[in-house]
Amino acid sequence: MMNDLYKDALTAVVFFIGLFGFVSGEFIISSTLFAAAAIASNVNVNRKRRRSGQLA
Repeated sequence: MMNDLYKDALTAVVFFIGLFGFVSGEFIISSTLFAAAAIASNVNVNRKRRRSGQLA
C-alpha cells in the first residue's frame, strides 16, 4: 500500500505534466491528464476522510 505522500506526489506530477502539455499545445493529452489528476485527488481525499472517521 502506498503512503499518502507518494499518492499526493504522483497526483502533482500528473497535474504538472498536464500543465506542460497544455502550454505545448497538446490539448487532448493535457485534458486527459487534468481529469486523471482530479479523479485521483478526489479519491485520495475521500479515503483520508473515511480513515479519519468523517462521513464523505
